[in-house]
Amino acid sequence: MLKTENTSIQSAVELPEVSTALYSFTENRNDKAIVVHVFFSPNKSLDDLIEFQLLAKSAQVDIAQVLTTSRSTPQAKYFVGQGKAEEIAETVALHDANVILVNHQLTPAQTRNLESLCHCRVVDRTGLILDIFAQRARSHEGKLQVELAQLKHLATRLVRRKTGLDQQKGAVGLRGPGETQLETDRRLIKVRIAQLQNRLEKVAKQRNQNRQTRQKADIPTISLVGYTNAGKSTLFNCLTQSAVYAADQLFATLDPTLRRLSIQDVGTTILADTVGFIRDLPHDLVSAFKSTLQEMTEASLLLHVIDTSDTRKAENIVAVNTVLEEIAANAIPTLLVYNKIDALEDVQPHIEWNDEKQPIAVYLSAQTHAGIDLLFEAIRVRLSNEILKLHITLAPNLGRIRHALYTLNCIRQEQISEQGSFELDIEIDKVEWLKLAKRFPLLETFTPSAVKNLDDF
Repeated sequence: MLKTENTSIQSAVELPEVSTALYSFTENRNDKAIVVHVFFSPNKSLDDLIEFQLLAKSAQVDIAQVLTTSRSTPQAKYFVGQGKAEEIAETVALHDANVILVNHQLTPAQTRNLESLCHCRVVDRTGLILDIFAQRARSHEGKLQVELAQLKHLATRLVRRKTGLDQQKGAVGLRGPGETQLETDRRLIKVRIAQLQNRLEKVAKQRNQNRQTRQKADIPTISLVGYTNAGKSTLFNCLTQSAVYAADQLFATLDPTLRRLSIQDVGTTILADTVGFIRDLPHDLVSAFKSTLQEMTEASLLLHVIDTSDTRKAENIVAVNTVLEEIAANAIPTLLVYNKIDALEDVQPHIEWNDEKQPIAVYLSAQTHAGIDLLFEAIRVRLSNEILKLHITLAPNLGRIRHALYTLNCIRQEQISEQGSFELDIEIDKVEWLKLAKRFPLLETFTPSAVKNLDDF
């Protein structure tokens, strides 16, 4: 059920342990909501509205009525027009609704104006997604991340609801207006955000140590990415014989899960299930989940899971790629996995290959296990990548690159020239070379076939 921002933040800030109770739950029943959606283009597509209703369902909200309107631009005061705002207020009173869900990003002023007019809580798209994340977070790290995102969102929406809350005590000559409750809340939120960021930094260090251990052991990592409800967790369970929670709802899985997976000709790998993406994913969430999403940026291969039966699959792919680019994971080798082909009649399990005889897409059904063997085959081919044989020359002051190559155990022969340069013959996996180029950005200007001399660095 939806949580409200109308409770004091002070108790949540002062708790020594993590508290996701920034908003209070409605105990006895599901929230009854009025959904508001504005069409800003002549093409009144209902896809965004349907997705928002699914988000409301995931938040355990009962939708009493859906109101739509058309505008060329948002109105400054209510986002919708004055007449539509009054209609929303009448609808709230008619259905005795206790929350208004707006499928758009509202400014703090627009939220307050609608609340004053309708005498009802107003939650925009970002607030609804944050609420779902708060309900689904189970791990310690997940709760930290959600609370951090909530506080960052709430910090811009604090208002002075009461007067006479000045807090100043002292002797004669020291009394005055003092610190208002609003200022106190802002200060406490700032302190709490700093505490959460420090804790998440410690968690990020632990994750980084685990990744370094896997890299030293030469264990490749495969990360599942994709739009929410594309079937990532179902596919994860199918590949690893696990029992991770999977359901036909948005954001069923939040906390990352890692399992060992054995691939023929590759050996032991690590498969990671991660949070799903969505259009207009709140930036605070991307920032808060940065340590979790780091698993993607360090992966050897991304499995981009796509719901084949979704009519907006092309737009979903663009939305996922946008987030991958935001977290600097767009350069990781990617294999497209078109899931849920059992919902279509004319699609059979198969692999799509490119001109270089590399698999680029697999069509399967994680629910019926059809095509799972093809996915294993595609992963095997992608991970047993071509070995690049290169001869490079490093200047004497580039010992850091030489050390990185020795760490990867890819140097086959080394000679030192009269000028002190290092002549290296290396054999390196293409994926590892791409990772090395990412670590040392100056390498990005060189293609593997063109690398001959790095003296210019």
